[in-house]
Amino acid sequence: MLIALTGTPGVGKSTVAEILRKRGYRVLHLNELAERFNCVIDEEDDCKVVDVDKLAKEVRKVVRGLTIVEGHLSHLLNPDLAIVLRCNPVLLKERLEGRGWREEKILENVEAELIDVILVEALDNVEEVYEIDTTNLTPEEVANAVEEILKGVKDKYKPGRIDWLSEVGDHLDDIIRR
Repeated sequence: MLIALTGTPGVGKSTVAEILRKRGYRVLHLNELAERFNCVIDEEDDCKVVDVDKLAKEVRKVVRGLTIVEGHLSHLLNPDLAIVLRCNPVLLKERLEGRGWREEKILENVEAELIDVILVEALDNVEEVYEIDTTNLTPEEVANAVEEILKGVKDKYKPGRIDWLSEVGDHLDDIIRR
């Protein structure tokens, strides 16, 4: 079974994936897979452009048992289930600024989180999708939530409960101010 652990950059995917790996789950990283299978077709703005269709075919060759693929494009690899990590755009902006990202790239990703880009893509491409709000959770708590989903406790993670526009709408100017 292929599980996509996806979300906008900065929501905690890599950290949670590492915790899950330490707990015994088989975790693969999309960027490493893209390199391994020669699926990187270009690089722009310090980001790899990946041939997702080719990578989706290659990934299926290495799936054994329950395999988690971590990466913000993993929901496009034809997974059996997608778990979308979400983060309040105000906190996400702070995290990306802390990484030293360019303002334009920060705003692009904050906007994507604000309008549910990854969630909508996942819903369009994956039959079973869940979302976890990581904003007020520790990475361990997020990993616990992922495990709950994998064990069948899914109702509280159904998509559509997170609405950043209504939550931060009054602060949009502060979020996107350059």
